[in-house]
Amino acid sequence: MSTLKLSVALLLTLLLAGCATNQTPMDYSAFKQSNPKSILVLPPTNHTSEVIAPYGVLANVTVPLAEAGYYVFPVVLVNETFKNNGLTVAEDIHAVAPKKLNEIFGADAVLYIDIEEYGTSYTVLSSDTVVVVKARLTDSKTNALLWEGKASASSSEQNNNSGGGIVGMLVEAAVTQIMETALDTGFDIAAIATNRLLSPQAPNGLLYGPRSPHHGKEKPAK
Repeated sequence: MSTLKLSVALLLTLLLAGCATNQTPMDYSAFKQSNPKSILVLPPTNHTSEVIAPYGVLANVTVPLAEAGYYVFPVVLVNETFKNNGLTVAEDIHAVAPKKLNEIFGADAVLYIDIEEYGTSYTVLSSDTVVVVKARLTDSKTNALLWEGKASASSSEQNNNSGGGIVGMLVEAAVTQIMETALDTGFDIAAIATNRLLSPQAPNGLLYGPRSPHHGKEKPAK
């Protein structure tokens, strides 16, 4: 993703943060007690028909985590480590015991991500690219649940119907379908969704990590 496209995605994240799915107040007491400094991101499980979904989501996860103040184990190296040990399926990787993950990587916490929706759906008059992700963060030593959340983002949030009748709607839908396919809109929407899910600035997002100047200054336990 280019710097310009990432900047636009992050701006949209802040403007549209109200669309996070889970709005129930989060209990951060276990998170604060664990106080993780490093996070191991596992390959996401994919519950969609889009084979590129795990790559689109995984490529966007590191940014909000690093900006929140955590050390994030390089996802490419993590994937290679699993492959070298015969693990290539996300579901099998998620089933590995947390203590074993801690022995191998030494991370304080493990992030499990599930992709519930990813891609563009087409109708006669419109098209919409949607990404829905949920995740949970656990302590790698105790397997205690530290945080969990769910968020979504949609390209239709940015659409404004300027009129023009049925012909105008058909033309707009055709152009939108072409543009969203050609520009891999799902990748950009995934960036917005993952920021809504993980950013400490988002409702019920992660707490700030130890590398952030805001660490320990926000989100009291309910």
